[in-house]
Amino acid sequence: MRLSRRAGLPLTRKAVRYFERRPYPPGQHGRTTSRRTAGDYGVRRLEKQKLRWYYDVSEKQMRRYWDLALRRPGRSGAELVIILESRLASLVLRAGLAPSIYAARQYVTHGHITVDGRKVDIPSYLVTPGQTIAVRQKSRGMQPFVAAAEGVYADEVTAPYLTVDLRELSFTLNARPERRQIPLLVDEQLVVEHYSR
Repeated sequence: MRLSRRAGLPLTRKAVRYFERRPYPPGQHGRTTSRRTAGDYGVRRLEKQKLRWYYDVSEKQMRRYWDLALRRPGRSGAELVIILESRLASLVLRAGLAPSIYAARQYVTHGHITVDGRKVDIPSYLVTPGQTIAVRQKSRGMQPFVAAAEGVYADEVTAPYLTVDLRELSFTLNARPERRQIPLLVDEQLVVEHYSR
């Protein structure tokens, strides 16, 4: 909640309700402070932090993804977002198998998720088109996955690059995500400017 209020936008589904009640920065002086308007560096850094917080990645990981995005053809900012969206934890969240990115990471690290039938416990694993992700058979009776099978965590509209079967607790990445298909309220151009300074 604090990170959402600091970022100025709800970073998780749960944060939406709280954010409507307290749409000001966290802390004792969040409502009354007369902070100076942020400079160029502050604005760009906040945009980069929003991206980090949304996908729950460390600064070191973010820098590594930025270097990878630079080596890919296409716009670096869009490539960075596509790489972050292609992470296993991000796709588990997007498919509706987890209520938040933090839960998705936990499900992966605890060994509940398989990729093409093999257990993968690395949240940063980059999924390639054609791979099928599923919940392990022996984990399907657990309460969070029973809720997921009922569609409790699913978005109203399924991401166009995923084919999701919630009853079977599995999904397939059909194609590489495109930036316009990713519902993310971050201006990646400011992130590019932050890293290019």
